[in-house]
Amino acid sequence: MADKASASGNGNGRGASKGTGFPLLEKILGPADLRKLPVERLPEVAAEIRRAIHDQVSKVGGHLAPNLGVVELTVALHYVFDFAHDRLLFDVGHQCYPHKLLTGRLEMLSNLRTREGMSGFPEPSESPYDLFRVGHAGTGISTAVGMARGDTLNGDGFDPANAADGRRVVTIIGDASIVNGVAMEGLNGAGTLKRQFLVVLNDNGMSISHPQGAMAHYFDRFRLSAGYGNFKKQAKEALKRVPGGSVLKEAYHAAGEAAKSWFHTDKIEGGWFEHFGLMTIGPIDGHDIPTLVAFLREARDFDKPMVLHVKTVKGKGYEFAEKDSSRFHSPGAFKVVNPDGENVGELVQEGCRVEIKSEGRSFTAAVGDIMLDMMERDQRVVTATAAMPDGTGLTRAMTKYPERAFDTGICESHAFDMMAGLAKTGWKPFFAVYSTFLQRAFDQAFQESALQGLPVRLLLDRAGLVGGDGAVHHGFCDVALLRTLPGAILTAAIDEPSLKAAMEFLRTCEKGVSAVRYPRDVVSDRFTGKPCPPFELGRARSLTPEFASARADMDLAVLAFGTPAIAACEAAEKLEGVLRVGVWDARFAKPVDTKLIASLVERGIPIVTLEDHSVVGGFGSAVLEAAQELGLSNARIVRHGLPDRWVLQDSRAKQLAEVRLDAAGLVKVFADAAKTAATETEAPSPSRVAAPRQTQHKTARR
Repeated sequence: MADKASASGNGNGRGASKGTGFPLLEKILGPADLRKLPVERLPEVAAEIRRAIHDQVSKVGGHLAPNLGVVELTVALHYVFDFAHDRLLFDVGHQCYPHKLLTGRLEMLSNLRTREGMSGFPEPSESPYDLFRVGHAGTGISTAVGMARGDTLNGDGFDPANAADGRRVVTIIGDASIVNGVAMEGLNGAGTLKRQFLVVLNDNGMSISHPQGAMAHYFDRFRLSAGYGNFKKQAKEALKRVPGGSVLKEAYHAAGEAAKSWFHTDKIEGGWFEHFGLMTIGPIDGHDIPTLVAFLREARDFDKPMVLHVKTVKGKGYEFAEKDSSRFHSPGAFKVVNPDGENVGELVQEGCRVEIKSEGRSFTAAVGDIMLDMMERDQRVVTATAAMPDGTGLTRAMTKYPERAFDTGICESHAFDMMAGLAKTGWKPFFAVYSTFLQRAFDQAFQESALQGLPVRLLLDRAGLVGGDGAVHHGFCDVALLRTLPGAILTAAIDEPSLKAAMEFLRTCEKGVSAVRYPRDVVSDRFTGKPCPPFELGRARSLTPEFASARADMDLAVLAFGTPAIAACEAAEKLEGVLRVGVWDARFAKPVDTKLIASLVERGIPIVTLEDHSVVGGFGSAVLEAAQELGLSNARIVRHGLPDRWVLQDSRAKQLAEVRLDAAGLVKVFADAAKTAATETEAPSPSRVAAPRQTQHKTARR
């Protein structure tokens, strides 16, 4: 088949740069160039891809182990299918690096996870080969079903008898996201298709960490107990239906014979996926390119929905990533050093070690320590995570208190409901979850916690801008979502002492949903050594004591929700002698400090609200609403937060600067707000309740 994209291979006019040290990849401007190579040379391509990914991730960080594990599989898929015409949909988007390198984006790799380079997830603006922006698990099968139905309705779908040049549809799902509820719904829909549809199950025995639940144990049993015996049985049936079955017959026979001395042949009651109406083939070796190519060539022309079960090794090709694939799932920059401390690039000799760059103590690490202490002090505290024990800091709690700390796998909705069940039976549940993934459990927050009055406490990691993972992972709407729930209590931490105080406050919450949000960042030491007062419901904390008094004279009051309070203090210092700026750590987005708001408005002091959250429906909106409910003018209240647009991948520092939530940007925000307020003072008095203003239009461009 010929590529139908542009000659550059990726449809965006970019070609691979020369002199990169990857002679084969340099010549692959698109999959059509890959298909010009004989199968025998594809392992060389795979080796270059693996080395390119390792070299770049070691410099800047990124998803290492999951991409190393799918190199051969991705090469084989692009070798067999023409995804300039056919459809390739990813489920776990963090496995897309090899795909990007094969679709003409080698030159973008050097700026991985930055605005100038390659996103770490599928990104349609980069290439027509990326069909969806994908950052959440479980979605690939359902979107693929939709595209398969759409192509059929358009008359574009593949049909071996009537439309041999029609579009084929392939989705690759892996890292244990098959256990996600949305994936189950997608399989249920896929089984009703009456056309070609291929689900490639990348089974690496892992998710982000070790997979959890009955289904994970099923796949373990399938691989280690009856895997190849059952595969032979299924393949025999498949041969009756798959055109040109001799290759399949030869492959399954060779695999079965080779496996006899390694695997038992206990029976499993049929293929699990076949209960959904999908024929299942496998498992096959996901690192054996000739076998993958042979199977995919025949699956390509099969006219019914099929699952190809592929067994891979997460972190394949680098010993340190294979042995500790959880740690190297998405590491920061790292280096491999020999016993003398010299950087050797990779593990090439005994005694080498890997050093991951650390920029300081993170909020996540702080949560881990605080949770351990809390579980020791209060025997009723339980905690859970959805496949992110390392990412949320709960690994040590799970080790020390396995009966009270749970990993549900990639199942946020289930995890939330389980926490509600624990609350119903008298326990004190803390659900540690990335803000972006909480969105998947909002219905459970509504139905099983808030509506029932059951106390489920949320530890919202990665709240706000997340840096290199970009738009798919920003935690920008948790406040807007949760603030709608009657009785919800929403807090934010500015540093480690306030995080500890917030979590202790949440421990005492005995009704409905409560939460503390904190960013993917290091904790500030600005207030180290200063006492951190306990959290009091709906009360802010002054960070500039000289302006805390109700009689204090100031030019501007800043109410900051979360870590923007630290940058606000720095900006206030820069403005000393120019503006008198009082800064408060707002602490609560629900309920807000109405007493403080009323005092400031009635004294005519302009207010700027700050948040690392969308200006739509966030903390600033809560302040405006509070003023309106108090019958006060909100004419001098200015909201400042994340603009109503997508903020793309880059470092978190650059993203904060882009939206003017760093100290330098806030200097201008504060000066503008004070200047506008002074102008309004000279103008006729506004009506008692005026329309709100916010700075979104100013932060939309730099």
